[in-house]
Amino acid sequence: MAARTLDIDSAWELVLSAVNRSNVTLPLPGTDKEAVKLNGHGAWHLMQPATGEAKDLLSVFLPLCRPVPDNGSPKVIGQLGQSLDGRIATVTGRSRFINGDDGITHLHRIRAVSHAVVVGAGTATTDNPRLTVRRTSGRNPVRVVIDRHHRVPDSHHLFTDGEAPTLRLVAGHYDKSRNPSIGSGVSEIACLGDANAEGPVDPKFILQVLADLGLKKVFVEGGGVTVSSFLNAGLLDRLHVMVAPMIIGSGRPAFSLPEIDFLDDALRPRAQLVNLGSDMLFDLDFSRQ
Repeated sequence: MAARTLDIDSAWELVLSAVNRSNVTLPLPGTDKEAVKLNGHGAWHLMQPATGEAKDLLSVFLPLCRPVPDNGSPKVIGQLGQSLDGRIATVTGRSRFINGDDGITHLHRIRAVSHAVVVGAGTATTDNPRLTVRRTSGRNPVRVVIDRHHRVPDSHHLFTDGEAPTLRLVAGHYDKSRNPSIGSGVSEIACLGDANAEGPVDPKFILQVLADLGLKKVFVEGGGVTVSSFLNAGLLDRLHVMVAPMIIGSGRPAFSLPEIDFLDDALRPRAQLVNLGSDMLFDLDFSRQ
């Protein structure tokens, strides 16, 4: 009998079964045949024939599945969806949707392998996202909105749909002993300092607050300023940049980073390019920067 070829749906089942596991061999879904062998360092070996789409999916997502040790640093992935000319929105802030259906499905898959998905108040206010897993199988992450000044309307999906727990990080003095237990509703955590402050929020401190709650696989989904702050602080292990075949012209840039004078100072992560169908994905690895 000819060997079964692993397709993208079966590959996704393997990814979900690999979450928080290492040093294990995973069977082909629905069989006892060995399909993928994972070692303890993030490497993997495919043991069955697979389609190109399946191989790409495994190469992108298996590195995100490694368990984080109890005493280890959080693992953080960022995401930006942009046009060919590097815009994430028009000048008026319209961004739904720059990326196509395949790019949106990719976002849902990242959510499914993450403990928490983080957005800034601007993105939460403008896009009114749900931040749940709907286009694929997998668990919903805990939703986190950085909202120091209570800018996001209480009527938005994050606070009303009840589909997943939501943490609203607001101004105030942080007291770890007062952290809520994560249930199914909305919880506020006072941790972002002076309510009158206008400066940027320290992304490293946000990761510490989430780690105190046991959330150590963090997906920073947007917007551009928020993702850039984590990147500039050296806190991203990976960054997924999805490029749509679209030219917007004047608009909001994907990255907001300090200027450099010399190209020697540019960030040059290891990269792989993956064709998602509707979009091209740059999978950027900053873990060894």
